[in-house]
This record gives sequence, structure tokens and C-alpha cells, in this order.
Amino acid sequence: MHRRWLTAILLAVALSGPALAAAPQSFAIEGRHFLRDGKPHVIRSGEIHYPRVPRAYWRDRMQKARAMGLNTIQTYVFWNLHEPEPGKFDFSGNLDIAEFVRIAGEEGLDVIVRPGPYICTELDFGGFPAWLLRTPGLRVRSMDSRFIAASARYMQRVGQELAPLMVTRGGPIVMAQVENEYGSFGRDRDYMQAIKQQMLDAGFDIPLFTADGAGPSYFEGGPMPGVTAVINFGGGLKDTQDSFAELEKFRPGGPRMVGEYWAGWFDHWGETHHVTDPEEEAKALDWMLSNDISFSLYMWHGGTSFGWQPGANGGGASTPYQPDTTSYDYDGALDEAGGITRKYRLFREVIAKHLAPGETLPEIPQSASPIAVPRFALTESVTLRDALPRLGKPQTHYFPRSMEDLGQNYGFVLYRKRLDAAAKGKLDINEVRDYATVMANGKVIGTLDRRFGERGFETDIAAGTTLDVLVENMGRINFGSKLVDEYKGITRSVRIGDEQLNDWTMYPLPLDDLSALQFRKDASAATQPVFRRGHFALKNVGDTFLDTRELGKGHVWVNGHHLGRYWQIGPQQTLYVPGVWLKPGRNEVVVLEVEGGSGRSLQGLTAPVFSNPPNADKPKSAASP
Repeated sequence: MHRRWLTAILLAVALSGPALAAAPQSFAIEGRHFLRDGKPHVIRSGEIHYPRVPRAYWRDRMQKARAMGLNTIQTYVFWNLHEPEPGKFDFSGNLDIAEFVRIAGEEGLDVIVRPGPYICTELDFGGFPAWLLRTPGLRVRSMDSRFIAASARYMQRVGQELAPLMVTRGGPIVMAQVENEYGSFGRDRDYMQAIKQQMLDAGFDIPLFTADGAGPSYFEGGPMPGVTAVINFGGGLKDTQDSFAELEKFRPGGPRMVGEYWAGWFDHWGETHHVTDPEEEAKALDWMLSNDISFSLYMWHGGTSFGWQPGANGGGASTPYQPDTTSYDYDGALDEAGGITRKYRLFREVIAKHLAPGETLPEIPQSASPIAVPRFALTESVTLRDALPRLGKPQTHYFPRSMEDLGQNYGFVLYRKRLDAAAKGKLDINEVRDYATVMANGKVIGTLDRRFGERGFETDIAAGTTLDVLVENMGRINFGSKLVDEYKGITRSVRIGDEQLNDWTMYPLPLDDLSALQFRKDASAATQPVFRRGHFALKNVGDTFLDTRELGKGHVWVNGHHLGRYWQIGPQQTLYVPGVWLKPGRNEVVVLEVEGGSGRSLQGLTAPVFSNPPNADKPKSAASP
């Protein structure tokens, strides 16, 4: 095994004497240079996130990183997943970041970690745990004492996992980032200093750095005195050259590194799938290596934002809300399933031209081909309305409460009100976050989509009607000033005409356990949200992509694993299913159909599909019939 740090540890163990430690290693910054064990060092890094890749595939991805010529892996640390409730931490299974780091080291890779606490990364709430919003008035990314206390507790716990793996103790972690692109958000130097001190207190005794967009305005708030500043950008050779010219003006004579070179981009629902020109990206990479400039490719391998992970952007007046897709393919060098792309091969050719004397690239590991799953029917169903008593305990309040007020982080909330008198006029929900399905006695009468700022529609409801408003959390905004108050559900009030509707029964629906659902044989169409179930059999397992093009809008679980959201508007038209989540024999698929399409069956494809139907970017009222 080719790894410096493991060799050092094995030598220390083999030698006798309690005072002996691992062989000395170092990583330092001196002038323009990064120094690895005292020698000038160019960081060739790629970003990959452990929660977005099944644990069983981590080593495969690391080996492919080495074979492409990378010498470093970079990752964020996901606060929202590690501390799902205050003081309750989880570093097990797919969240075992220490094991992720150890595997990288075993494969000859250094590691750069970015613990936040804010990480953006198209993740719900920018990686902050949603329970922070349960404290009225708490402001994230600020010196609010309640936020600082929560952040310090989190950072200490991360330090317990990662401090033993720092290069200063013979491990592979060589650098760590303070916060994340703070220059795009604020100018509070005290806040940045507080986060830096939290990292030091947690044992991050390695070089620290900040990362910000390549522009003078971003440099005003993000970088810190005495801390290395790197830049984030994308766009090809000219943008690369211009960006480093900006960095040189700001920190003349300092180390040159792009902390995120955007060699791809992410997708929003209803918008076009993003791809970049691999030749242009390869030219930029070649120029950087020709000038001894360090880089980290973002994303080198994106993976999948499984379950409720995807976040959102808050756009302008015409696009007030832009939810992210489940796929985080990012047009990376490795595709969503870990397959080798043309971009990977071009990057490998470029890096091979700039290797140190005596350095060689390993052979590219073989990738297992995704499998096809023959079409299978969804033959059983139960309506969401009928399943309510088994999915959660209702709460009653005079005013509708937000999801956070109900003690819930993700999923849906169903708001129920029985109308004693007839009601006619405009139904106005102020405001829905983020997608509402409105039903009268179980029949859908309208939908409201935050993407278009929709708040209501004209209605005429008879006395005695049960009004249900099912609200889906489509992902909290993860970038910019709007993220600070990203409450979900019905966040204010509901009116019909001039009358405000009060006295609500609310069903929190996190949908983290579907085992209590009672299905019956039925594959008929439904006029309301419905759970459907089907099964398929396999002799041999493998990755596959569930084809959702005939479905409308909803979520899919396979053998209890929440794959994530599908939506007919695209661009994502398939859901990635890791083969390690399948099994020989019978496999179970559960679909929550929020809006029904024409299909009552699914199949597994060997490749993903990205496409947009006509008018996907328009509200239903503006779309052609």
C-alpha cells in the first residue's frame, strides 16, 4: 500500500516503547507553495461527499480518484445529518466520516475537510439542522449566542471523529476550511473569528483556509487575516486566468489554489440539465498544472442527494424559489453511478503530462455496468388520507403552525379544517412552503407552487366539507440571505374571501417509517395522493435507474431506502438505485404519488434520462393544455 500515513502508523506499532509515535509528517504553507513533508506540493483534489455515495462504494471511488491522477479528496461535513436532533449525534453507516477519511488514506490520498458549520452544497438549509429554526428569532451564520453554542457543540463532536486523523498525528487530513463562502453572505469578522476558534478548540491543528468567489466584493467579507485564501469559480481557461489575477491582487505572493473549480453544475426542477464542455475544462486544468496551481474539482463525483437532502435557491421576482433535483450528477468526471466519463479520461490525460518524476498512474478500475429491470406493476395501494392514522399523531392549534413549530424537520404536513359554513371566494394561503395540494373531501381541487409565487385560487366549498391542505417541504434555501428564515409548511394564515380559517388539525408526516402502511390490491387511478407498492425479482443485483417518466410527482422508496423525489417536469426523469440496496430475489418498491401520471408500473434502465416536457418552467395556469 502506497500510503505515507498508514506506513507511519504500522512502523510505530511495530516498534516497542510507549513513548514512540507515528513517523513525523507535515503539511505547511510557505509563500506561494504548499509543502508536503517539506517539499513543494501541488494539490490535485476532487470533491466527493460521503452521504451522497453508498458506503460500499467509497473505496471504488477513491481508487478511481487515484487512477485519474488526484492526490487529494475534499469533502464537506454534514451537520444536519450528523446531529438530526439537538445533542443526538450519528456517525454510523453512511455517516462514518472517519472511515471515509481512513479509506482515502489507505488508497494514497490526502484529505481536505470543510466542516462548516455552513456548507451550502445544494443541501437543505445549507447543511444547518432544521431544528435550529424551532428557536424563535435564532439567526444562523451570526454571533447569536444560541447559534454559536450549537455550532461549538457540533464542532467539538466533529473534532472527536477527525482530530486523530490530522496529518499532525500521522493521518491523511492536511487542511480544513473555515466556514464556507462567507463573503457571499456577510461581513461579520467576529463571527468568522468565532468559527475559526471553534475549529482550533476542536483539535484542527492543521493549516486553515477560507474559500470565496473570485471577486473583490466577496474578498471583503470571507477571507481572514493570517488565514490562507483560496477562490471558487468555473468557466474555462479565460475565467481561470482572470480569477487568479484577482487573487494575486488581493493576496500577492500567496499560494494559488481554486478550492472549487466548477467543472459542472447542478440542476433545478423544471429547468434544463446542465453540462459543460470537457475540452474547455481540460484546457483550464492544463494551464493550472503548467503554472503549479493547486485545484479541487467540484464536483469530481457528485452522486445523489438521497431522501430529503436537496436544497433550493431563492431567485428573483420571476423565480422566487428554485428547488434542486434529487440527482447530484453535476456532470462530474464520474457520473452519478460512479461510471467513467469522457471528462474523466480527458482530465487523466492532462494530469499524466504533469506528474512528478517517478510518479505513475494506476490502471483505471473496472466499473460494473448498470442493469435493466423488466417492467413491473404497482399493484397495491392505500390513499394518504386513509393512511393518516398510521403515519403520525395529529396536533390541534388555533392557527396553522409551521413544520418546525410541529417539531418536524422534513417531509409533509397535512392541514385539516372542517368548514361548518359554506365558503366562497379566493382561497389564500400566506404563504405555502413549498408545494400544496388542496383537497375537498379527499378530491384535489387545486395546487400551489412556490416556484411561481402562487398563493391561492377561486373556490366555492359547501358547508360540512373537510378541507385538506397537504404541504410538501421541497428543500430549504441553501444560499444567500433568504436561508435564515426558511420555515416550511403553512407559515402564516389561510383565508377564503374575507374569512380567516382557524382551528386546524395538523398531521406531521416525516415519512421516515412506512412499515405501518396497509396496502390492498388496487392499481386504479386516484383523485388524491396515494401510496402504491410493487415488487420485482432479481437473480443478480446491480445499479439501475428507475424510469419515472410515466409518473407525475412524488417520492420512491426501494427496500426501505428513500431514493428521493421525482417530478414529471424534469430535467431528471430517472432515480438512481444503488445495487447495494437491492438483493437477489424479491425487492419492494413504494411510491408516494402526490400527483398522478398515466403510469401504474416502473422499469429499471441502464442509464439516466434527462429531459423536459413542454412548459415545464411555467405555472399550470400559464401552460398550454
